[in-house]
Amino acid sequence: MLLVVAARVMRRRHRETDVALPFFGRKPASPAPGAQRDARARAEAQALQDDRPPPTELSALDFTGTDHGRALARVAGQVEVRECGSGIGAAFEEAAVLYANGSDDDALAVLEAAIGAEGGEGGEGAWLMLLDLYRLRGERQRFESRVLDYATCFERSPPPWQDLSGAASKAAGTELPLVNLNGQLSASAERQFAQLAKIARGSGGVRIDVAKVRGVDDSGCAVWRGLLAGLAAERLKVMLVNVQALAEVLSQSVRTGEAQARDTWLMLLELLQYAGDQARFEDVAVDYAVTFEESPPSWEGRVVASREVAERPCEAQQADPDVFVFERELCGAANETLKRFAAFAADRREVQVDCRRLRRIDFVCAGTLFNILATFQAQGKLVRLRDVNAMVAGLLRVMSVDKVAHVTLRH
Repeated sequence: MLLVVAARVMRRRHRETDVALPFFGRKPASPAPGAQRDARARAEAQALQDDRPPPTELSALDFTGTDHGRALARVAGQVEVRECGSGIGAAFEEAAVLYANGSDDDALAVLEAAIGAEGGEGGEGAWLMLLDLYRLRGERQRFESRVLDYATCFERSPPPWQDLSGAASKAAGTELPLVNLNGQLSASAERQFAQLAKIARGSGGVRIDVAKVRGVDDSGCAVWRGLLAGLAAERLKVMLVNVQALAEVLSQSVRTGEAQARDTWLMLLELLQYAGDQARFEDVAVDYAVTFEESPPSWEGRVVASREVAERPCEAQQADPDVFVFERELCGAANETLKRFAAFAADRREVQVDCRRLRRIDFVCAGTLFNILATFQAQGKLVRLRDVNAMVAGLLRVMSVDKVAHVTLRH
């Protein structure tokens, strides 16, 4: 009996030795399934880390509230985390998109609610977005009421006050932003016209290039005339450029003696004023009076821009020929500034883009910019977008532009 017990003890010790020290070529026992999963997760996380591009100033910012961050940290070992989307807080993503769409008031409400009315501890990215939005709106008093909270929260100097509002730009005598209209315009283009009005209000005026408009029906003319009348009532400066071709199109849609398409007649007279063609205006005005048996609009003379002015780049004359400039508002997928940017970067390996005077990029234009920059990255080009305001930077983060270009914030 003692020999049997001793044999069992020896066998048990031998098994323990096999596990602890794999002598004579024996393989160690397989790790537990849980340990295998942990090792695999660590390997996958390391692989993802190795594939990540170098961090930029924008991607290093904390866009999440610290209260939520502490809660997640406490349970980090109990949950599986996967990175999805832009990786920033939902409230700040919403604010960036709202601002890009021209809803400044809504964006401000979202940011203030996220940070907290009593100086709550939002992530630094959200704070910078809020402070920059105050500067973009020219609201110095609200800006100054927040900078102390920012300095206390993050123990660093806040950005200095600078009036970046459209009113300040207008006072400085900067050139009006250029917006391109194209295609067939009808009453369904009302939202497009509303966006144009927001750009005009934010910049003190707007230039509208109509060279690529193929036609406007009578309902579209009515909406367009309403927009121009509204901007005039607000004393905003409006210039229509390259109007001759569109005037010819509209002239084919009216018939003397046929009292139809009244708004098309009136839009034609409006275009002739922007073209500075008073002689033809008087002829069409007489035909209008005969057709509708009412007095036509009188000649007032609009701000006339030649084709050379319309085609001149929006950017200011650049002291450095190797730096491209983004400024004012970039809107629409077929943005002319982005086309010039693509041509500018075509034969360069490294591209510097000055964004100090860039106020806004809309959602569609940001998507086009991402596509251009992704192509450049695939070609081995390095693009640096420097001095970007925090509201635009938030949208670039949402659209993953910071993954295909190096983005730095304006101070």
